Amino acid sequence: MNSFWKDLPKPFFVLAPMEAVTDVVFRHVVAAAAPPDVYFTEFTNATGWVHAGEPAIGGRLVKTDEESIMVAQLWGAVPEDMAQLTAHCRELGYKGVDINMGCPDSSAVKAGGGAGMIRTPELAHAMIAAAKTAGLPVSAKTRLGYSRVDEWKPWLRGLLEQDIAALTIHLRTKKEMSKVDSHHELIPAIVALRDEVAPNTPLVINGDIESRAHAMGLYEQYPGIDGFMIGRGIFHNPFAFEHEPTVHSRDELLGLLRQQLDLYDQYSALTNRPFDTLKRFFKIYVRDFEGASTLRDQLMHTHTTDEVRAILDTKNT
Repeated sequence: MNSFWKDLPKPFFVLAPMEAVTDVVFRHVVAAAAPPDVYFTEFTNATGWVHAGEPAIGGRLVKTDEESIMVAQLWGAVPEDMAQLTAHCRELGYKGVDINMGCPDSSAVKAGGGAGMIRTPELAHAMIAAAKTAGLPVSAKTRLGYSRVDEWKPWLRGLLEQDIAALTIHLRTKKEMSKVDSHHELIPAIVALRDEVAPNTPLVINGDIESRAHAMGLYEQYPGIDGFMIGRGIFHNPFAFEHEPTVHSRDELLGLLRQQLDLYDQYSALTNRPFDTLKRFFKIYVRDFEGASTLRDQLMHTHTTDEVRAILDTKNT
């Protein structure tokens, strides 16, 4: 099977899947600011889609033709449902699918998906096999373990034995959530395991990666990594994927906010997201300049995109 993963530059960079964040709107904003090599969608539940159709997934798979390499991130615990949704993703034009085996969300885990997969490796392997039936490259994103860090070796070995297109590892356990530093010290041992079991499988590191510049430092420190995935770092810096770190002006930051407002309006009929979901993004753009705190407070009391624009206009932005 041809896989785009093998053709990416080294190291390559990926925008992480984040629920209610990495929709078609925000992906376009990131592309305008500083594009990564690969984009992941939000998490999409296979069983929900199979039994209830598009209303069950709330626009999570909406994409546009001009978006570059797009991977649909799927989760679930029923192989037959995973096979059906993967086939649908192929029809939609996705370049690959990724199975979420690391999300710590309690509802996903209770349903047997996300990080719950770590406790059922045979089912996890069956989910990979089911997804492969659609003919797309199938990758997996997971954590080191469920409760203990020392679970990583048998768990990751099992995944690497499935001949997946790529493996992304968030370097924490499900239990650790994001409360501790990522276990970067384990990277050499993980690389060695990959080289032993599946040397041609690209290895992607996730967790506490703040920017391309930060990742390049890790790339030099830990040979053998193929790519880096940035998640929460994009909230600290929407230009996180830029090649050369740059100080960006207030106008540049608020310009991205204006772009997100326009894109929200443009795609609202497809994504059907409440206006309040936009408010989590204000802190990305309204920061690190004089008057940012006051402006952000004003924006948090708005109810429409036009109200936001009106406030920005009064600030001469």
